[in-house]
Amino acid sequence: GARKDTYENYLQRLTELEDIANSYDGVDKTYAIQAGREIRVFVKPGEVDDFAAHEMARNIADKIESELKYPGEIKVNVIRDSRVVEYAR
Repeated sequence: GARKDTYENYLQRLTELEDIANSYDGVDKTYAIQAGREIRVFVKPGEVDDFAAHEMARNIADKIESELKYPGEIKVNVIRDSRVVEYAR
């Protein structure tokens, strides 16, 4: 019925959001969350520097605006996490 059609459209929108972000180089993982209102893009810190992460977020937002139809706005988070652990013995 109508609910199944809505659910399929919802899943398709989430998949399209993740596919757009995954099309960029240096992307490790992508998650569309909060019913497709936010996308979190984890990048490889060795391949993407801070400036490139900022530029990637803008480019992803622009591509979403031009290619997808969606209600409201979508927040794009590009996360570049680098952790260093050392042990003194």
